[in-house]
Amino acid sequence: MTAQGCGAPEQTITLPAGIDLSTQAVIQGVVTGAGTAYARLLDQSGEFTGEVVVSDDGVFRFFAAPGDWTVRIIAGGGVTRDIQVEARLGEVSSLAVAV
Repeated sequence: MTAQGCGAPEQTITLPAGIDLSTQAVIQGVVTGAGTAYARLLDQSGEFTGEVVVSDDGVFRFFAAPGDWTVRIIAGGGVTRDIQVEARLGEVSSLAVAV
């Protein structure tokens, strides 16, 4: 369990052990220039699908269905960045986002 009290694995740029990429589409990235930030996953129609707190190192990760997605970074001071990304089965789609 992490220091924040939840059972989720710590967000690092390295995939957790046991992740079988042959059955997963992964979207992950690193946010720079922000203190606290959130990464939100939106589907093709712009509907909210999920959200995570960006780690202290700026890392976020989603396991998504293959297809087109939008990752929205929400940071302090009203800063938002939308990044279009295609998730592909068996691949890690890596993003670098400066805010």
